[in-house]
Amino acid sequence: MSIHTKSDFKIISWDQHPYDEPKEDSKLLKTDVKRSFQGDIKAESTAVLLMCLAANGSAGYVATERVVGRIGSRSGSFVIQHGGAVEAGNVTDSFGYVVPGSGTGELQGLRGHCGWHHDEHEATFTLDYDIE
Repeated sequence: MSIHTKSDFKIISWDQHPYDEPKEDSKLLKTDVKRSFQGDIKAESTAVLLMCLAANGSAGYVATERVVGRIGSRSGSFVIQHGGAVEAGNVTDSFGYVVPGSGTGELQGLRGHCGWHHDEHEATFTLDYDIE
């Protein structure tokens, strides 16, 4: 049975650079992000996002992110991969999971799925997980 967690997060830094910027087409960007988490998960993370910013304002991204800290009383690190599409300011078609075998320390054997929610009022991260 999975354990459900929910944590608030803050973006500590966001460093974005285009790597393909045609004049009349979607831009491709690489973004380095650092976050901090408070709640069921107390941690910091480092991520690289590969993003597409369409001319109409829609976007899509894929990310690999290492999270270092605590889930409840267990400490260690794990890697998540996540992504999604954004249309009219709303995230659609999102996915996220713990990379199998990426857990360290007391988080070895961590498996699960994650989700992100952020708007002008809150920014939350959820993780439904099991530890083998």
